[in-house]
Amino acid sequence: MEKKLRLIWDFRGPDAQKTAEHHEIHLKEFIQAEKLMNNITGVETISEMYSVAYLVVDENEMIAVRDALKPHRGEWYEN
Repeated sequence: MEKKLRLIWDFRGPDAQKTAEHHEIHLKEFIQAEKLMNNITGVETISEMYSVAYLVVDENEMIAVRDALKPHRGEWYEN
């Protein structure tokens, strides 16, 4: 089974959650346009002033997606 990575974008400030939710829309559009293997995205609210949006990709897709979308960071993903 292919390893997966979670690419993460951090958003801070009073509009962090709404910005992260909007960013997720664009991530879903990217998945469809590029026909990625996974369609796992999400938003997590860490605090009132900090939210993240994320996209899960297979390890073999990571470099191309990273270079195209410039995430702030990444981590290994486990179901």
